Amino acid sequence: MKTPLIGLLFLAHSLLSNEPLKKLENRSGDYRLNGGPMNHLLCEIFKDNFQHNVSLFRNEKLIANGIIVDSRGFLLTKASSSVGARFVKSDANETFPIRIRKRDEATDLALWKITSDQKWKVVDWASEPISMDLGTWVISVDGPEQKFNLGVISASSRPIGRQGGEMGILFEETNATSNGIEIVDVLPHTAGDRAGLQVMDRILKIDGNRVKSTNQINKILQAKDPGELLVLVILRRDKELIIRVTLGHRSVAFDLFNRNLLMSGPVSKRKDNFPFIIQHDLPLEERAMGGGLYGLDRSCLGLNIARIDRVTTYTLPAVVILPILKKWLAEIPSP
Repeated sequence: MKTPLIGLLFLAHSLLSNEPLKKLENRSGDYRLNGGPMNHLLCEIFKDNFQHNVSLFRNEKLIANGIIVDSRGFLLTKASSSVGARFVKSDANETFPIRIRKRDEATDLALWKITSDQKWKVVDWASEPISMDLGTWVISVDGPEQKFNLGVISASSRPIGRQGGEMGILFEETNATSNGIEIVDVLPHTAGDRAGLQVMDRILKIDGNRVKSTNQINKILQAKDPGELLVLVILRRDKELIIRVTLGHRSVAFDLFNRNLLMSGPVSKRKDNFPFIIQHDLPLEERAMGGGLYGLDRSCLGLNIARIDRVTTYTLPAVVILPILKKWLAEIPSP
């Protein structure tokens, strides 16, 4: 992500007086990218402020980030990204086993417990995370190697509605039929394509229920989430077949040819149906979800909850997180 030099000079002025910041005055192009020089500079400034960050692993693969929210070793992360996690690595690159304790479907949050008796440093939450104007500077840190990223709030905070799951197929336009609904196109690399659906297949039943209109199919899809399984009975050349389709995400299915998405790489499986989000332009990887978003005062504004594309990330703000977290921690007995 390119960042104008004048913006970086403003950033330097905004932060505490710090010797590394003076390097900005004599550098130009090196500090216009979220890359080596910028990451090195941010690390020098913030390296002692993010000891509450951890990284979650499954089968030796980094799958999500998290933040420690209680000194007993409870950490918060993105639920759908952390499924099957076995251990975490601390900012000191130490490894600890973990087990899941709580999960909230509405926000895609999960609470895990580090199985260690040591006392952990916890995150410092911001008091008013939503009152941020467009262009407000924010930072995030990814992985045990502490890779820093710098960006800005890029859109107004808002709720994100439910989009439902998608097969990535187009149907004939009909509202009443007793012979199934014909598929007129199957988009490449979508859920329907991967399941083996073909043009001219006729969908007779979905999950045991006979379908008689395209509107009926659309309503079924809207009520399902990406990742859910549909069992179809189809008619192909006078022969009935059973096809199982694991639904994909609507935006991915119908924006496959969008240049920005083609350049984006892996995005979050769960990207919609959030009560309220902060949107920013930090170029985070999908594995960085579950990590914190921070203001320049080092307070945590919220949890990165969905990577939409290479320049769009949603963050669940602290005002949404804290009531859930408080309830969870109150339900867990003290040792």
